[in-house]
Amino acid sequence: MFNLPAFSIGQLPRIEFGSGSIRQLPRLLSAYGSHVLLVTGHSSFLASAHWHWLQSELKQQRFQIVHLTIDREPSPEMIDDMVRVHTAFEADVVLGIGGGSVLDGAKALAGLLRTGRTIMDHLEGVGPELPYAGPCVPFIAVPTTAGTGSEATKNAVITRQGPDGFKKSFRDDRLMATYAVLDPDLLHSCPKHLIAANGMDALTQLIEAFVSIRSNPITDALALSGISMVGHSLIPWYNGELKAAPGMAYASLLSGVCLAQAGLGSVHGLAQPLGSLFPIGHGVVCGTLLAQATRINLDVMNKRDPLNRAFKKYADIGRALGAPLDVPDESAHRFLIERLDEWTETMVLPNLTDLGVETMDIPRIVAQSRGSSMKTNPITLTDDEIALILANRLN
Repeated sequence: MFNLPAFSIGQLPRIEFGSGSIRQLPRLLSAYGSHVLLVTGHSSFLASAHWHWLQSELKQQRFQIVHLTIDREPSPEMIDDMVRVHTAFEADVVLGIGGGSVLDGAKALAGLLRTGRTIMDHLEGVGPELPYAGPCVPFIAVPTTAGTGSEATKNAVITRQGPDGFKKSFRDDRLMATYAVLDPDLLHSCPKHLIAANGMDALTQLIEAFVSIRSNPITDALALSGISMVGHSLIPWYNGELKAAPGMAYASLLSGVCLAQAGLGSVHGLAQPLGSLFPIGHGVVCGTLLAQATRINLDVMNKRDPLNRAFKKYADIGRALGAPLDVPDESAHRFLIERLDEWTETMVLPNLTDLGVETMDIPRIVAQSRGSSMKTNPITLTDDEIALILANRLN
């Protein structure tokens, strides 16, 4: 009962959560200075009343603003070009308002504006992988989607697409946002396809962190809380119930906290090559693979390692998503798979064939899947077992 493992929890941002919390931004920004590098998406937030209010308020308080937009997953070239053009502005603070790609891009900019280095110097698994020495411009993150949890992570995901593509992280504790401002009102304009993809991304991150070999009692408690909230909130929000949006904002935040502290698993291991070799959004990859990856993990543990602690934890996930608390683990496992299959169908998540993946692509996807996320999967999968996850999502 008292045999707790040693664990470590890294720093987190100051979290401001609640309806109307965006109105705290002028006060938070003023603590750093008057020069603000503002990074947003290119459409939905800019069409909202929140944007018009923020513009007016920042102008009235005499902030000097440089406004950049990011409309896709940030590439090394995009980040380096933005750094080169805007270093002379000498930003006091970087403010990112948007989805995961916007927040990742803003985070990378904050990390590089004062160093004079290319992002390729620091990406994991490519280039020289030089240690990041800073300094980092203070960064404030304001998510407008609920899925990536980027507001609570210390890594910026950078993507180069194509045959020589990659999806890699620029990662350091100093890249963590100083403030994460979560205003559920900003989620009200999310279209259904983004609710589905981002919601399944958050759920994937919560599940994979919960069963990760690096999980600990604190991340377990947070992950289960987030998983339960997804169970109550995702489908209602997808079906148009705006009152469910705060629950998904909360779950997404916890997914970022948990992945940053505990790591991920096989879905994210596969998301790296799928997102770099094909023009597939990260959340869509997570959504389409989660049920099959969970099924394969359970099958492999049942055959090779039934005493694996994650085997019981998957049953706890099933109960958190609605299985009766008193059912045997086997029944809770079955409920979990059925629930994930049901949501995949209900939210019309495309299969891999629809996304342009063919059987002949599987070997190279598998070959590129052995990154850091696959290393924290609760059980080591063979190439054939990883391939089966993909094959099961082809037509």
